Amino acid sequence: MIRTLTIAAAIMAAAPAFADSHGVDLTATGDADAGESAFRQCQSCHVVQDADGEVLAGRAAKTGPNLYGVVGRTYGVVEDFRYSDIIVLAGEQENVFDEARFVAYVQDPTGHLQEITGDGGRGKMTYKVRKEEDAVNLYAFLAQFSDEAAATN
Repeated sequence: MIRTLTIAAAIMAAAPAFADSHGVDLTATGDADAGESAFRQCQSCHVVQDADGEVLAGRAAKTGPNLYGVVGRTYGVVEDFRYSDIIVLAGEQENVFDEARFVAYVQDPTGHLQEITGDGGRGKMTYKVRKEEDAVNLYAFLAQFSDEAAATN
């Protein structure tokens, strides 16, 4: 048993960290399969669609921005999407979606934005993911959908 745990720890330690160009750790700790199930609550507003237009997850909903490449993305930068002023401000302050920020955001979008920006504005996303575990799993699921993730597979 101890030998198995030691081997597992060594493998995890040797695994490359997924980081963005600014060195922000983008490693996902959740369960991507469970995140796929949790994504059902997001797909009424969001889609995951690659640059070629292929829908990878969701049902082509456009109320919210495309979540392709959200992991490591600067807040409020999807082209042609009209964001609230506060999320644009968060992006201008160079906030990016790593696991901790993503989890905090989806559990309380406006509260999170107010906390990181110091601004009293309101975000457009009103839905809140209730369980932290679901939020962590969502992050792991969405981490699969980016140009960087495709390059490492």
